[in-house]
Amino acid sequence: MNLDPNLVKEFTPTGKLRASLNLGNPVLAHSRTSTERPAGVSIDMARQFANYLGAEVELIEFETAGKSVDALTRENADIGFMAIDPLRAAGIHFTPPYVQIEGCYLVASDSPIRSNEDVDRPGIQVVVGNASAYELYLSRTLQHASLVKVPTSEAVVDAMLEGKLPVAAGVRQQMEADVVRIGGLRLLPERFMVINQAMAMPRHRSAAAHAMLDDFVQRLKASGFVAQALARHGIAGAKVAPS
Repeated sequence: MNLDPNLVKEFTPTGKLRASLNLGNPVLAHSRTSTERPAGVSIDMARQFANYLGAEVELIEFETAGKSVDALTRENADIGFMAIDPLRAAGIHFTPPYVQIEGCYLVASDSPIRSNEDVDRPGIQVVVGNASAYELYLSRTLQHASLVKVPTSEAVVDAMLEGKLPVAAGVRQQMEADVVRIGGLRLLPERFMVINQAMAMPRHRSAAAHAMLDDFVQRLKASGFVAQALARHGIAGAKVAPS
């Protein structure tokens, strides 16, 4: 395919496609089924887009979503992979989502908290990863419970236990892994949100570049690439977002 060289240049202003990666989300990266590091669906998509551009990819790794977002907002990266959120959209253009995951609550096995409604009550403290998509969402939606923010999503459950706090919130796959790792914990039966994961790029780049990335994501979904990547990396409980 003959691409407009000006559009290619927009995505590669340094000569490479700089991809901002959040290694704190096990659905996107840190695949348990691959010896390659980093690995995951977001890395596969970054490499595929670089191939599409005919460019070399530079993977820029972060341990949190917030730092990955900052790199893109400040144009220290050219593409990224993150949850769609209106607060982030001030400096970022989001594509249509490519995968949907769930945000869930986790409590001790003997906790009296049995439902999502039990969480949003005065005196309940919910541990969250700072600047994560679910932290941004819960900051807007919880009316009575308070949030305890920790630096990374992977540290949420350990912080809950160390602080003897009642609830942890996070991505279902991370919560499920912590249940297996630690024991004595359970997830509440219902999700509290659906997290739409998208590719993203700096908002101040051209509308044509935005449209090009949007189209790329839609074609990866339609071709089965995203579904195959999720299966290859052993990601259960996530689904390809509808077109």
